[in-house]
Amino acid sequence: MRRFEFAVDREHARAVNEVVAQLRRLRVLGIGAALVLGLGTAFLVWVNHPWSYLLAVAFVLGAATSLFIGLWTPHRARVDKLYAAGELVPAVVSKTDGPGATLLALVDLAKPNADGPRYALVTRTVRALPGHRIRVGERVPAVTVRIDRAPGSVGDLWQSVSAMPIAWGTRDLNVIERARSEIREVEWELLTDNLDLADKVRDVDAKRLLLDPQQLPDELRG
Repeated sequence: MRRFEFAVDREHARAVNEVVAQLRRLRVLGIGAALVLGLGTAFLVWVNHPWSYLLAVAFVLGAATSLFIGLWTPHRARVDKLYAAGELVPAVVSKTDGPGATLLALVDLAKPNADGPRYALVTRTVRALPGHRIRVGERVPAVTVRIDRAPGSVGDLWQSVSAMPIAWGTRDLNVIERARSEIREVEWELLTDNLDLADKVRDVDAKRLLLDPQQLPDELRG
């Protein structure tokens, strides 16, 4: 896995990093849901009917799950940890929309136990890209954020992989340029040649488009 080390600017990341903002919202929702379900449990116990106790058990389980999400999210939301754990990947602006843009990224969905890489195209809509020109074809180095939604899930592929721009973690243009230069030219060219697939990727349910290994450049075959 290709890592990229740099000093994360936490203040900058808190202001612009949309992944961190999403995780913060998830934390608030988790804690809020736990409180509501906890109050519902207390009410059902107060009702003191057989059916209310059955519902109370379900409410307790839901409250425990929501509380776990709320408490676990801050640990995951540490932006420096997210950047350290991710793999450096290329992303290219495929569409512009005022100050925002749509990125098309090349990611490896394979888990460590898989037999070789499984490349796919994924998209991400961003509101801002500090340090970049918002134009089609702009090269945006990023890192992957990998998630398995189901605990103990099986299979060789990650359920969800998204791209988080390096520019959301630093103001230093030299860092962005260094990350860009560490990505092979063949990867940038593959994205540039497939910009027209961005709309197709956004329309599929899985939000990703697996690439045929036989059609990849030799340098990307496992």
